[in-house]
Amino acid sequence: MEKLMTSNELMELEDQYGAHNYHPLPVVLSKGEGVYVWDVEGKRYFDFLSAYSAVNQGHCHPRIVQALNDQAQVLTLTSRAFYNDQLGPYEKYVAEYFNYDKVLPINSGVEAVETALKLCRKWAYEKKGIDRNKAKIIFATGNFHGRTLAVISASTDPSSTTGFGPYMPGYEVIPYNDLEALKTALNDEHVAGFIVEPIQGEAGVFVPDEGYLKKASDLCKEHNVLFIADEVQTGIARTGRLLATCGNCSCSKSCEHQPEIKPDILILGKAISGGVFPVSAVLANDDIMLCIKPGEHGSTFGGNPLACAVAMTALEVIKDEELAENAMKLGKVFRERMQNLVDKSDLVNLVRGKGLLNAIVINDTEDSSTAWDICMALRDNGLLAKPTHGNIIRFAPPLVMTEEEIHQCCDIIEKTILNFQK
Repeated sequence: MEKLMTSNELMELEDQYGAHNYHPLPVVLSKGEGVYVWDVEGKRYFDFLSAYSAVNQGHCHPRIVQALNDQAQVLTLTSRAFYNDQLGPYEKYVAEYFNYDKVLPINSGVEAVETALKLCRKWAYEKKGIDRNKAKIIFATGNFHGRTLAVISASTDPSSTTGFGPYMPGYEVIPYNDLEALKTALNDEHVAGFIVEPIQGEAGVFVPDEGYLKKASDLCKEHNVLFIADEVQTGIARTGRLLATCGNCSCSKSCEHQPEIKPDILILGKAISGGVFPVSAVLANDDIMLCIKPGEHGSTFGGNPLACAVAMTALEVIKDEELAENAMKLGKVFRERMQNLVDKSDLVNLVRGKGLLNAIVINDTEDSSTAWDICMALRDNGLLAKPTHGNIIRFAPPLVMTEEEIHQCCDIIEKTILNFQK
């Protein structure tokens, strides 16, 4: 029998043969089920990152895996040179699910963002009448839309931009959560769109002021500018509603979201497939989507039968298991527990988030190793999380978590941080 490799051996293998473009927490995972993952030595952990919110339905959800297996035995890829029997039903399902006329299927989140940017520019020339090659798109500071050249051209994070110029023209970056800055920027007649994350996840789970998204959307409509929501991380029930922009749900007055927003272009990815297969999507109504003509945009794998079957099942699971409602309920429990920790600890000074997308801010500088060291201690205590921007720890467990499990995890976090202080 072949000897199994240890965690250290596997990490050394990656270091030797893989590009050094990630800095993972030193744990090597080999199995996942529900809210748990196991390392190669068999130790079990609570997963509190969910592959950056791609695994909202839990690891290896049996219904989603079954859909993958069933379709994989029949047809996996045709390219878009031909029709296939899964794409049409998938497009109808997704368009109706999110209340849009059309969907453009693609693979990764950043591809979907680039698709939305191209669509916005095409609309600007075809419909708004902006002079060719003069369209501008507004971004927000602290944004994270991916790492392609076109997307990092709008980034304000030096780690994303340094050494990769020259950058894409036609962008303007304004402060996040600043309506006055948006008003000023929209006065430029060449502005075609405003792209924004409803909650900035990678930046540290920054939640904008109440009413910001609705007012930003309204301002865009007043100026005939497209409001583009990047919900790759916040969508698919993560924040306690199907979408963080909350345009397609019936919000009560007690809802912690901001109602009555429907983005002109909606960008989805990650959990749209439950972490089982790369799937993303751009949704818009006909007056925008039909600006793209055959040959102007596409992908060999976009809309493949395997992805379609997986994504439809993954979205069914979200509704059938009421995961948005569970995220809303457990998110309140988690923030209450973390606020108690803030009150008891000199090390943690803030908790913020919505649903099960949350973060704690460590009372330290961004260049400190404290948050990383805490995540190492959490790992040792059976919970996996990852710091972002030095002094922030993001917590995003699978939405299938139970209330008993969320309390177990809060106990681990509390114990770890209080002992870390000592």
